Amino acid sequence: MDFQSLAVLVETASAGSLAGAARRLRLTPMAATRLLAGLEKELGARLVQRTTRALSLTEEGLAFLPHAEALLEEQAAALASLKGREGRAAGLLRVTASLAFGRQVVAPLMVDFMRTHPAVTVDLRLSDSLVDIVAEGFDLAIRIALLEDSTLVARRLADNPRRLVAAPAYLAAAGRPARLAELERHECLTVSGAPHWSFSTGAATRRVKAAGRFSANSIDALHEACRGGLGIANLSEWDVREDVARGALVPLALEDAEPEPLAIWAVYPTRRMVPVRVRLFIEALAARLAPG
Repeated sequence: MDFQSLAVLVETASAGSLAGAARRLRLTPMAATRLLAGLEKELGARLVQRTTRALSLTEEGLAFLPHAEALLEEQAAALASLKGREGRAAGLLRVTASLAFGRQVVAPLMVDFMRTHPAVTVDLRLSDSLVDIVAEGFDLAIRIALLEDSTLVARRLADNPRRLVAAPAYLAAAGRPARLAELERHECLTVSGAPHWSFSTGAATRRVKAAGRFSANSIDALHEACRGGLGIANLSEWDVREDVARGALVPLALEDAEPEPLAIWAVYPTRRMVPVRVRLFIEALAARLAPG
Protein backbone atom coordinates (compact mmCIF):
# COMPACT_ATOMS: atom_id res chain seq x y z
CA MET A 1 0.00 0.00 0.00
CA ASP A 2 1.38 3.38 -1.02
CA PHE A 3 2.05 5.65 1.98
CA GLN A 4 1.70 8.82 -0.07
CA SER A 5 -1.81 7.77 -1.04
CA LEU A 6 -2.60 7.27 2.63
CA ALA A 7 -1.23 10.73 3.38
CA VAL A 8 -3.49 12.23 0.70
CA LEU A 9 -6.54 10.64 2.33
CA VAL A 10 -5.59 11.78 5.84
CA GLU A 11 -4.77 15.33 4.78
CA THR A 12 -7.93 15.54 2.66
CA ALA A 13 -9.99 14.63 5.72
CA SER A 14 -8.18 17.27 7.78
CA ALA A 15 -8.13 20.08 5.21
CA GLY A 16 -11.61 19.42 3.86
CA SER A 17 -10.48 19.45 0.24
CA LEU A 18 -8.14 17.69 -2.15
CA ALA A 19 -6.60 21.03 -3.09
CA GLY A 20 -5.78 21.71 0.56
CA ALA A 21 -4.26 18.26 0.94
CA ALA A 22 -2.17 18.78 -2.19
CA ARG A 23 -0.79 22.09 -0.83
CA ARG A 24 0.14 20.52 2.49
CA LEU A 25 1.89 17.60 0.81
CA ARG A 26 3.40 19.82 -1.89
CA LEU A 27 1.75 17.89 -4.70
CA THR A 28 -0.12 19.10 -7.73
CA PRO A 29 -3.93 18.74 -7.45
CA MET A 30 -3.82 16.25 -10.31
CA ALA A 31 -1.22 14.11 -8.55
CA ALA A 32 -3.25 14.11 -5.34
CA THR A 33 -6.38 13.10 -7.27
CA ARG A 34 -4.55 10.22 -8.96
CA LEU A 35 -3.09 8.97 -5.67
CA LEU A 36 -6.51 8.97 -4.00
CA ALA A 37 -8.08 7.24 -6.99
CA GLY A 38 -5.34 4.61 -6.88
CA LEU A 39 -5.99 3.99 -3.19
CA GLU A 40 -9.73 3.61 -3.82
CA LYS A 41 -9.04 1.16 -6.64
CA GLU A 42 -6.68 -0.87 -4.45
CA LEU A 43 -9.21 -1.04 -1.61
CA GLY A 44 -12.17 -1.59 -3.93
CA ALA A 45 -14.18 1.14 -2.20
CA ARG A 46 -15.03 4.80 -2.68
CA LEU A 47 -13.44 6.74 0.19
CA VAL A 48 -14.41 10.29 -0.70
CA GLN A 49 -17.68 11.73 -1.91
CA ARG A 50 -17.18 14.78 -4.15
CA THR A 51 -19.79 17.35 -5.17
CA THR A 52 -19.39 20.69 -6.91
CA ARG A 53 -19.52 22.46 -3.54
CA ALA A 54 -18.20 20.07 -0.93
CA LEU A 55 -16.10 17.02 -0.19
CA SER A 56 -16.71 14.48 2.55
CA LEU A 57 -15.59 10.99 3.47
CA THR A 58 -17.92 8.12 2.68
CA GLU A 59 -18.86 5.58 5.31
CA GLU A 60 -16.01 3.40 4.02
CA GLY A 61 -13.64 6.36 4.13
CA LEU A 62 -14.55 7.15 7.73
CA ALA A 63 -14.03 3.51 8.68
CA PHE A 64 -10.63 3.32 6.97
CA LEU A 65 -9.31 6.75 8.13
CA PRO A 66 -8.04 5.68 11.59
CA HIS A 67 -6.21 2.75 10.01
CA ALA A 68 -4.56 5.07 7.48
CA GLU A 69 -3.50 7.37 10.32
CA ALA A 70 -2.07 4.44 12.27
CA LEU A 71 -0.12 3.19 9.26
CA LEU A 72 1.41 6.64 8.71
CA GLU A 73 2.33 6.92 12.38
CA GLU A 74 3.99 3.50 12.23
CA GLN A 75 5.91 4.55 9.12
CA ALA A 76 7.13 7.73 10.80
CA ALA A 77 8.20 5.80 13.90
CA ALA A 78 10.04 3.23 11.79
CA LEU A 79 11.93 5.89 9.86
CA ALA A 80 12.79 7.74 13.05
CA SER A 81 14.22 4.57 14.58
CA LEU A 82 16.54 4.18 11.58
CA LYS A 83 17.61 7.81 11.30
CA GLY A 84 17.85 8.46 15.01
CA ARG A 85 17.10 11.70 16.79
CA GLU A 86 20.18 13.33 15.28
CA GLY A 87 19.39 12.65 11.64
CA ARG A 88 21.17 14.75 9.04
CA ALA A 89 19.36 18.00 8.27
CA ALA A 90 19.42 19.04 4.62
CA GLY A 91 17.38 20.94 2.05
CA LEU A 92 15.41 24.21 2.03
CA LEU A 93 13.91 25.38 5.32
CA ARG A 94 11.18 28.02 4.80
CA VAL A 95 10.21 29.87 7.98
CA THR A 96 8.01 32.88 8.67
CA ALA A 97 7.92 34.99 11.84
CA SER A 98 6.94 38.48 12.97
CA LEU A 99 9.34 41.32 12.23
CA ALA A 100 10.44 42.03 15.79
CA PHE A 101 10.74 38.42 16.95
CA GLY A 102 12.35 37.39 13.68
CA ARG A 103 14.92 40.14 13.86
CA GLN A 104 15.78 39.69 17.53
CA VAL A 105 15.49 35.93 18.00
CA VAL A 106 14.95 33.87 14.85
CA ALA A 107 17.56 35.45 12.56
CA PRO A 108 20.40 35.20 15.12
CA LEU A 109 19.43 31.58 15.80
CA MET A 110 19.50 30.87 12.05
CA VAL A 111 23.17 31.86 11.94
CA ASP A 112 24.07 29.23 14.55
CA PHE A 113 21.69 26.64 13.06
CA MET A 114 23.14 26.94 9.55
CA ARG A 115 26.67 26.66 10.89
CA THR A 116 25.71 23.46 12.68
CA HIS A 117 23.84 22.09 9.64
CA PRO A 118 25.76 23.18 6.51
CA ALA A 119 23.50 21.19 4.16
CA VAL A 120 20.48 23.36 5.08
CA THR A 121 19.48 26.44 3.07
CA VAL A 122 17.03 28.95 4.55
CA ASP A 123 14.31 31.26 3.29
CA LEU A 124 13.21 33.43 6.26
CA ARG A 125 10.16 35.64 5.68
CA LEU A 126 9.45 38.31 8.31
CA SER A 127 6.00 39.89 8.39
CA ASP A 128 3.55 41.14 10.99
CA SER A 129 0.70 39.94 8.74
CA LEU A 130 -0.73 36.46 9.24
CA VAL A 131 0.79 34.21 6.58
CA ASP A 132 -1.06 31.21 5.14
CA ILE A 133 1.78 28.73 5.47
CA VAL A 134 -0.01 26.01 3.51
CA ALA A 135 -0.89 28.20 0.53
CA GLU A 136 2.55 29.84 0.46
CA GLY A 137 4.55 26.67 0.99
CA PHE A 138 6.22 27.38 4.34
CA ASP A 139 7.57 24.59 6.52
CA LEU A 140 7.08 26.49 9.74
CA ALA A 141 5.61 29.66 11.28
CA ILE A 142 6.60 31.11 14.62
CA ARG A 143 3.58 32.82 16.16
CA ILE A 144 3.09 34.75 19.37
CA ALA A 145 -0.58 34.55 20.23
CA LEU A 146 -3.45 32.97 22.07
CA LEU A 147 -3.61 30.34 19.37
CA GLU A 148 -7.03 29.66 17.86
CA ASP A 149 -8.15 26.20 16.82
CA SER A 150 -7.07 25.27 13.32
CA THR A 151 -6.19 22.28 11.19
CA LEU A 152 -2.49 23.11 11.55
CA VAL A 153 -0.13 21.45 14.02
CA ALA A 154 1.17 23.65 16.83
CA ARG A 155 3.82 23.12 19.50
CA ARG A 156 4.06 25.51 22.44
CA LEU A 157 7.69 26.60 22.81
CA ALA A 158 7.64 29.12 25.66
CA ASP A 159 5.59 31.57 27.68
CA ASN A 160 5.47 35.14 26.38
CA PRO A 161 4.79 37.58 29.24
CA ARG A 162 4.03 41.20 28.31
CA ARG A 163 4.65 44.53 29.99
CA LEU A 164 3.16 47.98 29.86
CA VAL A 165 6.02 50.37 29.18
CA ALA A 166 6.52 54.06 28.48
CA ALA A 167 9.41 56.46 27.99
CA PRO A 168 10.51 58.63 30.94
CA ALA A 169 9.63 61.77 28.93
CA TYR A 170 6.04 60.59 28.43
CA LEU A 171 5.59 59.78 32.11
CA ALA A 172 7.04 63.14 33.12
CA ALA A 173 4.46 64.90 30.95
CA ALA A 174 1.38 62.66 31.41
CA GLY A 175 1.90 60.99 34.76
CA ARG A 176 1.96 57.30 35.61
CA PRO A 177 -1.21 55.16 35.66
CA ALA A 178 -1.65 53.15 38.85
CA ARG A 179 -4.89 51.27 38.07
CA LEU A 180 -6.48 49.77 34.97
CA ALA A 181 -9.23 52.41 34.76
CA GLU A 182 -6.61 55.15 34.51
CA LEU A 183 -5.37 53.90 31.12
CA GLU A 184 -8.32 55.58 29.40
CA ARG A 185 -6.74 58.95 30.22
CA HIS A 186 -3.47 58.01 28.52
CA GLU A 187 -2.14 57.74 24.99
CA CYS A 188 -2.09 54.00 24.23
CA LEU A 189 -0.08 52.73 21.27
CA THR A 190 -2.04 49.94 19.59
CA VAL A 191 -1.88 47.52 16.69
CA SER A 192 -3.92 48.76 13.72
CA GLY A 193 -7.46 47.44 13.86
CA ALA A 194 -7.04 46.01 17.39
CA PRO A 195 -7.92 48.79 19.82
CA HIS A 196 -8.29 46.52 22.86
CA TRP A 197 -5.85 45.12 25.40
CA SER A 198 -6.50 42.05 27.53
CA PHE A 199 -5.57 41.95 31.21
CA SER A 200 -5.56 39.32 33.92
CA THR A 201 -7.45 40.56 36.99
CA GLY A 202 -7.14 37.76 39.50
CA ALA A 203 -8.98 34.75 38.11
CA ALA A 204 -10.69 36.69 35.32
CA THR A 205 -9.63 38.19 31.99
CA ARG A 206 -10.79 41.68 31.10
CA ARG A 207 -10.60 43.43 27.72
CA VAL A 208 -10.32 47.21 27.82
CA LYS A 209 -10.39 49.74 25.02
CA ALA A 210 -6.97 51.26 24.41
CA ALA A 211 -6.98 54.46 22.42
CA GLY A 212 -4.41 56.97 21.28
CA ARG A 213 -3.22 59.10 18.40
CA PHE A 214 -0.81 56.47 17.05
CA SER A 215 -1.40 52.92 15.82
CA ALA A 216 0.64 50.72 13.49
CA ASN A 217 0.62 47.29 11.88
CA SER A 218 4.18 46.67 13.09
CA ILE A 219 5.35 45.88 16.62
CA ASP A 220 8.69 47.47 15.75
CA ALA A 221 6.89 50.72 14.88
CA LEU A 222 4.98 50.67 18.18
CA HIS A 223 8.23 50.08 20.04
CA GLU A 224 9.88 53.05 18.33
CA ALA A 225 6.87 55.29 19.02
CA CYS A 226 6.93 54.27 22.67
CA ARG A 227 10.66 54.91 22.96
CA GLY A 228 10.07 58.30 21.36
CA GLY A 229 7.59 59.29 24.06
CA LEU A 230 4.29 59.04 22.15
CA GLY A 231 2.54 56.93 24.76
CA ILE A 232 2.19 53.61 26.58
CA ALA A 233 2.75 50.32 24.77
CA ASN A 234 1.89 46.72 25.67
CA LEU A 235 4.93 44.79 24.47
CA SER A 236 6.55 41.40 24.96
CA GLU A 237 9.14 41.18 27.72
CA TRP A 238 11.84 39.93 25.33
CA ASP A 239 11.20 42.97 23.12
CA VAL A 240 11.67 45.61 25.83
CA ARG A 241 14.18 43.93 28.15
CA GLU A 242 17.22 45.89 26.92
CA ASP A 243 15.43 49.25 26.84
CA VAL A 244 14.16 48.71 30.38
CA ALA A 245 17.64 47.73 31.59
CA ARG A 246 19.20 50.92 30.25
CA GLY A 247 16.35 53.18 31.31
CA ALA A 248 15.02 54.06 27.86
CA LEU A 249 11.65 52.57 28.83
CA VAL A 250 9.99 52.27 32.22
CA PRO A 251 7.81 49.25 33.14
CA LEU A 252 4.39 50.13 34.53
CA ALA A 253 2.91 47.79 37.14
CA LEU A 254 -0.81 48.32 37.74
CA GLU A 255 -2.27 47.64 41.16
CA ASP A 256 -5.30 45.71 39.94
CA ALA A 257 -4.27 44.01 36.68
CA GLU A 258 -1.42 42.81 34.53
CA PRO A 259 -1.23 42.25 30.78
CA GLU A 260 -2.51 38.85 29.72
CA PRO A 261 0.46 36.68 28.71
CA LEU A 262 0.68 35.05 25.31
CA ALA A 263 2.73 32.05 24.20
CA ILE A 264 5.31 31.39 21.50
CA TRP A 265 4.24 28.60 19.13
CA ALA A 266 5.84 26.64 16.33
CA VAL A 267 3.09 26.06 13.75
CA TYR A 268 3.50 23.67 10.84
CA PRO A 269 1.15 22.22 8.21
CA THR A 270 1.10 18.56 9.17
CA ARG A 271 2.68 16.11 11.59
CA ARG A 272 3.15 13.60 8.78
CA MET A 273 6.74 13.09 7.70
CA VAL A 274 8.09 16.27 9.27
CA PRO A 275 11.51 16.85 7.68
CA VAL A 276 14.54 16.47 9.93
CA ARG A 277 15.56 20.10 9.27
CA VAL A 278 12.19 21.32 10.56
CA ARG A 279 12.23 19.13 13.65
CA LEU A 280 15.79 20.10 14.55
CA PHE A 281 15.12 23.81 14.07
CA ILE A 282 12.06 23.63 16.34
CA GLU A 283 14.17 21.91 18.98
CA ALA A 284 16.92 24.55 18.60
CA LEU A 285 14.41 27.38 19.01
CA ALA A 286 12.82 25.73 22.06
CA ALA A 287 16.29 25.42 23.62
CA ARG A 288 17.07 29.08 22.84
CA LEU A 289 13.82 30.19 24.51
CA ALA A 290 14.20 27.97 27.59
CA PRO A 291 14.52 29.91 30.88
CA GLY A 292 18.07 30.43 32.12
